[in-house]
Amino acid sequence: MEITLAFYEHKKFINRGFLIGPYCPIYGAGCLLLSTLLSRYSEDIVVIFALSIFICSILEYLTSYIMEKIFKLRWWDYSNMKFNINGRICLETMVPFGIIGVLVVKYINPFFINIINNCNKTTILWIVIILSSIFIVDNLISFNVIFNLKNITKDITKDSTEEIKKAIYKFIHNNLFMYNRIIKAFPNMTKIIKKQKEKTKKVLKKLKTKRKTNS
Repeated sequence: MEITLAFYEHKKFINRGFLIGPYCPIYGAGCLLLSTLLSRYSEDIVVIFALSIFICSILEYLTSYIMEKIFKLRWWDYSNMKFNINGRICLETMVPFGIIGVLVVKYINPFFINIINNCNKTTILWIVIILSSIFIVDNLISFNVIFNLKNITKDITKDSTEEIKKAIYKFIHNNLFMYNRIIKAFPNMTKIIKKQKEKTKKVLKKLKTKRKTNS
């Protein structure tokens, strides 16, 4: 869904996930929550729709908040959209979550569970082990990539978006392709970094003024 929306907006393929691989953990976590909590309501579409909106909205809000606290970067921002809460969730994304919830719980899950039940258990176990191993390694590498991206503007003192942007792309050019993918997936990152630099600059200015006054 993310890839489709990004392709419609930018007219090119962009891997929108936080990780290197072509997947978005937040959607997987959301589907697991919906599958676990809403299976008992599989015959009531209205209840599934409403609870899916509630559960997924909480998940998206908490994910946005936690990632911002960890990485000091804002990964998505709905502040320019109507009916948003702190720019982390908005009505425009809540409704699709409800629709997805209905599709997952009522139609998609039963379809795949039926296929899995007819598969060899050993084969399924090996698939799980392989995919889990790839996922764990991907997380370790991706976290390292993001922490490096977060730190690349520490030496920039000039309040300039262009300077920050140049520093980011210079860093990307000298490292692996993964950094380039992260920038493409989250194009607003430089704006966010600039805002953080502005805040830091204001704090430093206040400290300098305070020191001069004390002197």
